[in-house]
Amino acid sequence: MPMNVPAPPGALDLRPLSARSVVLSLLLGTHPPELPVRELVRLVEGFDVGGSTLRAALSRMVAAGDLRRTDGGYRLSDRLLERQSRQDDAVRPRTRAWHGDWEMIVITATGRVPAERADLRTRLTELRLAELREGVWLRPANLTRALPDDLDRVVQRYTARPDRAPGELAETLWPLDTWSATARALLAHIAGSPRPADRLTAFAAVVRHLLADPVLPPGLLPAGWPGTELRAAYTAYQRELIGEVRARVRGA
Repeated sequence: MPMNVPAPPGALDLRPLSARSVVLSLLLGTHPPELPVRELVRLVEGFDVGGSTLRAALSRMVAAGDLRRTDGGYRLSDRLLERQSRQDDAVRPRTRAWHGDWEMIVITATGRVPAERADLRTRLTELRLAELREGVWLRPANLTRALPDDLDRVVQRYTARPDRAPGELAETLWPLDTWSATARALLAHIAGSPRPADRLTAFAAVVRHLLADPVLPPGLLPAGWPGTELRAAYTAYQRELIGEVRARVRGA
């Protein structure tokens, strides 16, 4: 049974978007992550966020360290740039040819408090590793990314070639059928959601789902894997959204 089990197959994590969530969704998908005030105001109007609600949300977000004021608008804070980088990697993962090697991380630190253990688990999961057994994490070595140097204080790194069949091992580590079913449910939901606010909510869920994609080599994926289709849908939406923003501002 897969160890990293999400929601039931096809279940959609459609969280209602607050004004803060709308602003963050827009800026996290914008490069560079900055929008002029006029552009931001006109954009959020299309997602059922009024001007007074937006101003209050922006003030709270600056105070909380989510945003920085710039000369003409607002920009993501340095703290959230890492989150944008992870989102970008989820939408456009950097991969390399896979020749059968696996990354293996063994946790060697002892005496850590529960919060430290939970933080380490979160970091390893964000690096698209999966836990084979307590303290042993692995994944196919097909990603072009370096592991953070500070992990060396608490783990040891290895390159491994498990005896177990790679496809069988991948199915044990990740709930691939569940991920695929949810991705297809998201694509179907998007196709039936014409309202801008509903589409933004759906694509925010798409980003969260892509963050949980293990990005496995093609030979380890089930037939009909919808990861590429889901990424293409999100990329097209971002182009559409940016085009609408520019058109609204020019027409103001």
